[in-house]
Amino acid sequence: QVQVAESGGGSVQAGGSLSLSCVLSGFTYSSACVAWFRQTPQQEREGVAAIYTGSGRSYYADTAEGRFTIAQDVDKNTVFLQMNNLKPEDTAMYYCAAAIGLGPYDYCSGSPRVDFGYWGQGTQVTVSS
Repeated sequence: QVQVAESGGGSVQAGGSLSLSCVLSGFTYSSACVAWFRQTPQQEREGVAAIYTGSGRSYYADTAEGRFTIAQDVDKNTVFLQMNNLKPEDTAMYYCAAAIGLGPYDYCSGSPRVDFGYWGQGTQVTVSS
């Protein structure tokens, strides 16, 4: 059974930091595109960052680059999203998603072009001013 589980959300003041974790299981970890998305009731889902697990190559949305870092612990099948200099507009439910069975030349980003078939339950991030 493929499982995707996020954690690490919480409340923080503007300028603060949070680190989110996504633990993945039930498939070959090294052949996946794993991405972080965020969503609010007012806005549609937005891709934040993504990583191809086989090589560690990463992609960032314009709003995230320079503040957020996506990384992985291969031995623990875990993907992290380190979020620094948080802003109130970063407030959202953050989801981890996985597209599995990919090769090193397949496209990987936080885009609807990628076939993300597996999603976590979400973890809430709230940034106050």
